[in-house]
Amino acid sequence: MRSILAIAATLSAVALVAACSSSQTDSSSTSAGAPITVFAAASLTATFTELGARFERENPGATVAFNFAGSSDLATQLTQGAPADVFASADVNNMTKAVDAGLVAGEPVNFATNSLTIVTQPGNPTGITTFADLAKPGTQVVVCAPQVPCGAATEKVERATGVTLTPVSEESAVTDVLGKVTSGQADAGLVYVTDAVGARDDVTAIPFPEAGDAVNTYPITVLEDSPNPVAAQTFVNLVTGPAGQEALAAAGFAAP
Repeated sequence: MRSILAIAATLSAVALVAACSSSQTDSSSTSAGAPITVFAAASLTATFTELGARFERENPGATVAFNFAGSSDLATQLTQGAPADVFASADVNNMTKAVDAGLVAGEPVNFATNSLTIVTQPGNPTGITTFADLAKPGTQVVVCAPQVPCGAATEKVERATGVTLTPVSEESAVTDVLGKVTSGQADAGLVYVTDAVGARDDVTAIPFPEAGDAVNTYPITVLEDSPNPVAAQTFVNLVTGPAGQEALAAAGFAAP
């Protein structure tokens, strides 16, 4: 009898441990202290890296892995099955691709806006002062490719001004445009205001009024197949909340 009772007690203990273990595993999807992967536009690199560190500090056990790239590349990766928890696009068009593909959970939230500026090498050695100056013969200009949000914005400005640019290269991310200018491979480039702010003394920024004709709106959303939707939503809440908005404003982003 005693052996039977001992065996029964042992089996009960094993079942309890298994149940607790299962409960702990399942709770990861309902806790902010879980790993998440964020796909975000390249222009968000500095700000989201800062917010990611804050998210990890405020949510013990949480980790954030970022994939920064051109929004069109990110949308393509997602529609092809790349796993992620959060998507933040530099324009509405690429977010719409994710929505139309049934990849998002709920309605995307607009959290920032951004506009273009001209950047040159420090001191503006080529004397560029207007958008039209970028079309002068011999001026080496770099822009984003048309499918990238900053490239689509550039095309809007061209149509609004009637000025057609002849770039020496079209890049897949705004950070690559900035890199061409800071490395001396181009006289000037069209980047976001935030990129110019982040580059500080490495470039000279030249604002132009026509940039107001091509302001990009940034939406963010939790993805439908997120394995950790609570953690993902907590990150989205950080971005759209007071702390996130303060960090974005400091980087040069405008309100949505």
